Amino acid sequence: MKDANEPKWAAGLAKPPAWRSDGEETLFQNPWLRLTRHSATAPTGAAADYVVMRPKNVGTGVLPIHDDGTVVLVGQQRFALANYSWEMPEGGAPLDEDPFDGVRRELAEEAGLRAEHWRPALTMELSNSITDEIAMTWLAWGLSPAPTDPDPTEIIAVVRVPFVDLLDEIGRGTVRDAMTVATAYKTYHMAMTGQLPPALARALLGRL
Repeated sequence: MKDANEPKWAAGLAKPPAWRSDGEETLFQNPWLRLTRHSATAPTGAAADYVVMRPKNVGTGVLPIHDDGTVVLVGQQRFALANYSWEMPEGGAPLDEDPFDGVRRELAEEAGLRAEHWRPALTMELSNSITDEIAMTWLAWGLSPAPTDPDPTEIIAVVRVPFVDLLDEIGRGTVRDAMTVATAYKTYHMAMTGQLPPALARALLGRL
């Protein structure tokens, strides 16, 4: 039977054996993640010692699009890389929550918006050699104001910029958040290939 999640070019290709976990130990956990250590067997048959970071949330993000082709981004300080990051509204949905409920909440909390129309964009595996984290992103339009409710640790700036300017800044390397970069390029692809309403696609592409 054909696997719907398999690329067309992979059909019929033989695959090596899967990795095998021969035992699991929890090294650390908190409300957001768990670190597990495994005695493992590689596809080659070699023994391995493997550590996996397992988030307790699904990563969610949304690119909010106004009718004039501008998009909403948020800016905030990030701890891990000690940098200021411009990105689309993002957050996490607990594993027992519908990710779509989580992303709608994040759109309101971070950007002060609700949306009438939604379109799935991407499901991604983030750093799949060291973590089982999954990210899901959407496009949203038909925007209207909603009350904000940022996390107590967040000071968030909200800007509205032309989509083509976002693409330019990704190209210059000033916007580097992986979910934002991937979703922006998927948005461009969707606009170019007729997967978005024509008026919205024309507004997004602007001067391109």
